Amino acid sequence: MESGVKFLLVSSEGQETAGAPKSLTFFFFFFHCLPTKRAARTQGEKKKTAPRTNCKVTRRARREMSMNADLGKPRELTGLQQRRALYQPELPPCLEGKAIRVEFGDSTTTIDPTCANMVAQEFPNTFGQPLVHFLKPNKMDAQANDEHPPIRVGVVFSGRQSPGGHNVIWGIYDAMKTQNLQSVLLGFIGGTEGLFANQTLEITDDALSAYRNQGGFDFLGRTVDQIHTTEQVNAAMSTCCDLDLDGLVIIGGVTSNSDAAQLAETFANHNCKTKVVGVPVSLNGDLKNQFVETTVGFDTVCKVNSQLISNVCLDAISAGKYYHFVRVMGWKASHVALECALQSQPNMVILGEEVAFSKLTLKEIISKICDGVQARAAQEKYHGVLLISEGLIESIPEMFALIQEINILHSNKVPENNIPSQLSPWATALYNYLPPFIRRELLLHQDSDNSAQLSQIDTEQLLAHLVEAEMNKRMKEGKYVGRKFSSVCHFFGYQARGSLPSNFDCDYAYVLGHICMHILAAGLNGYMAFATNLKEPTNKWRCAAVPLTAMMSVKRHSRSPGAVPTGKPVIHPSPVDLQGKAYALLREKASSFLLDDFYRTPGGIQFDESGANVKPITLTVEDQDYLGDIELLQDYLEKVRNIVKPGCSREILKAAISSMSSVKDVLKVMSAPFYAELPLFNLN
Repeated sequence: MESGVKFLLVSSEGQETAGAPKSLTFFFFFFHCLPTKRAARTQGEKKKTAPRTNCKVTRRARREMSMNADLGKPRELTGLQQRRALYQPELPPCLEGKAIRVEFGDSTTTIDPTCANMVAQEFPNTFGQPLVHFLKPNKMDAQANDEHPPIRVGVVFSGRQSPGGHNVIWGIYDAMKTQNLQSVLLGFIGGTEGLFANQTLEITDDALSAYRNQGGFDFLGRTVDQIHTTEQVNAAMSTCCDLDLDGLVIIGGVTSNSDAAQLAETFANHNCKTKVVGVPVSLNGDLKNQFVETTVGFDTVCKVNSQLISNVCLDAISAGKYYHFVRVMGWKASHVALECALQSQPNMVILGEEVAFSKLTLKEIISKICDGVQARAAQEKYHGVLLISEGLIESIPEMFALIQEINILHSNKVPENNIPSQLSPWATALYNYLPPFIRRELLLHQDSDNSAQLSQIDTEQLLAHLVEAEMNKRMKEGKYVGRKFSSVCHFFGYQARGSLPSNFDCDYAYVLGHICMHILAAGLNGYMAFATNLKEPTNKWRCAAVPLTAMMSVKRHSRSPGAVPTGKPVIHPSPVDLQGKAYALLREKASSFLLDDFYRTPGGIQFDESGANVKPITLTVEDQDYLGDIELLQDYLEKVRNIVKPGCSREILKAAISSMSSVKDVLKVMSAPFYAELPLFNLN
């Protein structure tokens, strides 16, 4: 049974997006939730983010903390950890050995041609650099260099901890030592704060031994996830100059790699010899575009969460009386929710992208959930599991507007207790409608990127509270006949971040680490390491480097034909592609998920045997080999050149001109900008 709701894709700001599917089915899957009122918090009030301190204070704090920290020290490993430490990640043939062929392709641009000039103006030293391929050298290949001088490289964890991050460092280290044993790799203790304060640890084989294939970021640790201010950038540059670094590798997600691009541009502008390289490591999976098929850590996080969700599903059907509301991580995109839904098959999934697409209000969402509860009750099923992402609340138009008002008041230094009295009339009405616990959470200080603390907003509790109220209302009105609705709520936000990484994440991170070293050895600045064709075995992966500026875009705040991009060029989070094959697969299964309890139990992460190399479903169903497609295009172009040579017939020449003219016109139309707020590269 499918809902008749039709959708119109909009941005998180509530603006309509062109190029979206005309009709989508909203999925409903249900849950069993405890018949209790919202449980009292055992941890007290939500922790508030402290105001940003100046660099001098944070350096002092960093020094004091480093005196007592155990970061980077040898540690005792359990039997499972010891076994994981013995796993040797695979390398593609192109990265094996000392001699690597570096091939420079065409110069790059941005996904939105109208943004190219803005990005070029903002990044004059690093924009338009070529795509770089790393290939296995042919015999007698003059381009493959077998002699490499020693280099000094620094590495920093900048993003949230994500399984596999340690293997990036391992990959860099092994590649450096393979090319020259005199090379030095330094890790910054405490993330970006350690970078600013010049707190380093020399990475050695002994130091790495306890962290190979291990979860978390506890080898070096992390603090704030930003290099934004002029003071921070200058402190980072000062550290790199003091340490005489040839390269700086920044491991992180969307924000961290945007910062890496700015740092690379600043270094180039000041003739600092340090080259900056970014690595896509993010558990949310939202650093995804035409180059990056997935991020390090995403596979592991989804496997761990899917096991937890499947456990909840089996608990729900066993008890037969609760609806479970489950929230998983995913701030600006619902990639984790989508992958976990395909792996565990809960009764209902609500993706933030769907809600934005349909412009569904909070009341409409609650109504649709209740309709699903009634449909299951008609089959005498009074249990179910609902899955949402933590960013869902910002996808609801009126909630997003309310959060924006609160954020503006925070930015204007309005005291937290005074914010409710300064909201606009409509925002005040919505604020007062919400349960008290949600009101408190909405008022929390902004996160480090000036956005709401979405992980601290119990959206699953809000939905459960409102659904229970609506079901009680329907029961009183005689519209619902069945058991009293009861709910249990879960937030799987931190349970997976420190997990032992899957084989895929171990291999992927290790490969990216090798690519980082080869980028620096080639003297490239402002690049990201990436690999494509990841759904195939490791020996078929294609390894390359892309300028960070090629992944940048500028938001638009108007849909009129004359609208121009505004704001600063950055790498934007990529939302779930509602026209992609992975989403289509979920739509196809929506009806059976809703009414039939086809719960799937993937179990824990497998490290051996047949299940050890299973990759994310969302990765395997898509066709994402961007480098392979470029190679195919170049092959076709070369064949055309060989056919249309001087001396060919006039008929062949005219046919070629006509065909190429048509191709040019089609591509020109396709490259016209979408007047939308969402990142453009994900709207096919």
